[in-house]
Amino acid sequence: MSGADELDVSAWRPDLSSTKPLHRQIYERLRDAIHAGALKPGARLPSARALAGELGAARGTVDLAYSLLAGEGYIVSQGAAGTFVAEGLAAAVRRPARRSPKTERAAQAPLANSPTPVVPFSMSVPALDAFPRTLWCRLLTRHARRMTVEAMVGSEPEGQASLREAIVSYLAVSRGIRCHAGQVIITPGFQGALALLTRAYLRTGDSYWLEEPGYVYAREALAGVGARTVPVPVDADGLDVEQGIDRAPRARLVYVTPSHQAPLGCPLTLQRRLALLSWAARSEAWIIEDDYNGELRYGSAPLPALMSLDDRERVLYVGTFSKMLFPGLRLGYLVVPESEVERLRRLCSLLYLRTPPLIQAVVSDFMTEGHLARHVRRMRSLYERRRASLVDALHEVFADSLSVDPHAGGMFLIARGPALQDDQRVVANARAVGLAPSALSRWYADRRRAQQGLMLGFANIPSEKSLEAVTRLKQAIDA
Repeated sequence: MSGADELDVSAWRPDLSSTKPLHRQIYERLRDAIHAGALKPGARLPSARALAGELGAARGTVDLAYSLLAGEGYIVSQGAAGTFVAEGLAAAVRRPARRSPKTERAAQAPLANSPTPVVPFSMSVPALDAFPRTLWCRLLTRHARRMTVEAMVGSEPEGQASLREAIVSYLAVSRGIRCHAGQVIITPGFQGALALLTRAYLRTGDSYWLEEPGYVYAREALAGVGARTVPVPVDADGLDVEQGIDRAPRARLVYVTPSHQAPLGCPLTLQRRLALLSWAARSEAWIIEDDYNGELRYGSAPLPALMSLDDRERVLYVGTFSKMLFPGLRLGYLVVPESEVERLRRLCSLLYLRTPPLIQAVVSDFMTEGHLARHVRRMRSLYERRRASLVDALHEVFADSLSVDPHAGGMFLIARGPALQDDQRVVANARAVGLAPSALSRWYADRRRAQQGLMLGFANIPSEKSLEAVTRLKQAIDA
C-alpha cells in the first residue's frame, strides 16, 4: 500500500475566513484529491491526530471529516493499521457535479418518509440484533413449503382469519380491548391504516384535531385530504381536550397517541380520556387511537388502551408490528366498531390495501405459539437497560450542557440544551456522519412555537456502544 506521504497538506491550509465549516473544507479537500487521482485506491491517510496537528485543527474536526468520507465509501478504517482510500473505487472517478447552496441544503435536510437506516439513534428501528431470526426463518420456511394455490391468489380484504383471531387474543390480554375477529382489519402498516381511515372519515372542508406537537408522519398523511388541521396543545396530562373543544367543537375526527404521546411521552390521563370519549359521543366524532409504543413501558405495567373504555363505539384503534418485530414487515391492523366493519371492509377491498398471505401466516404462528409475548417481555427488559446506558453516556459526555427527558416508556428520549437551538441543522450534521437523531421541532405544526431538541432512539444501540455513539454525536454538535 502507498504511504501517508502521498497526501501533501503542506500546500493547503483551511480558509478560516470561510463560512463553510472546517470539517467540510477538509472533507472536500480529501474527496477532490481522490477524484483527481492524487490519492489512489489503497493510499494510506495520516492519522486524525497527525492531520489535525499539521492543519492546526482540533482532532474531532478531522474525525468528522473522515467520518463523512467513510460514510460515502471513499475511505475505510482498518483499526490499528490505519485509514486507507477504498480499494473498490473505480480507476477513473468522475468529479461530482457542483451543487448550488439550495441543492446542498436540500441534500442535508431530513426527508419526511425516507427509509430509516440501522444506525445509532434511529427512533423507529427496534433491537434487530436481538430479534429471533432463526425462529422467524423456521416459521417462514414452514409456511413457504405449505403454500396453497389459494394463498398464491391472495387473502380476504380484511386479512387472514387466523391472524385476526390471534390479534383479538393478544389485545385482550395486553391492551384490555374486548373485540372479535370480525372487527379486525389487516393493513399494510401504519400508513395503510391511516390511508383507509382518512378516506372513510374525512372530506374536504372537515376539521380534525391533531396533537401539538404530534406525530409528524400522521400530520403529513392527514394534511393530504384537504381537511383543516386544528393543532391542540399537549401538556403533562396529554391532549388538552378543553382547548380542542374551544378551537373546533364540531371537528370530524381526532388523532391521538394516548398511551405514549408522540413525541413528548406523557400518557393521556384518565380524566382527559373520559372527557375525550364524552365529547366524541356528543359530537359524533371519530377518535383514531394510535397505540404508539403502548406496550413499551418501564417500571410499571402498560396502560390499557383508550378503546378499552369506549362504550359509545367512537374509537378506531390502530396497531402495527413494526416496532415489536421489525419495520420491513409493513404489517398493521385496525380494530373498529361493529357499525363500521362492513363500510371499511368494502373500502379496503376497493383500495386493495392487502398484505402477503405468507407474512400474515407467519405472524399468526408467531403470536399463537407465544413467541410475540415472550419477545415483548425480553425487549422491555433490554430497552430499559439500553435507555439507562444512553442516559449515563449523555451525562458523561455532555455533563450539564444537555438535559435529558427519559420517558417512562417508548424507544427514544429527548435531549435539550443551548447547543441544540437549531436542531434541524444538528440533525443534518449528525446524519452526515452516520447518526440518525430526529429534530423535535419538526413535530410541531406551528414552527413559531416549536421547541428545540434531539429525539434519540436507544433501542438499536447496544449498551457497550452507547458512549461511542454519544461521542460521535458531540462531534457533530460541535461542528
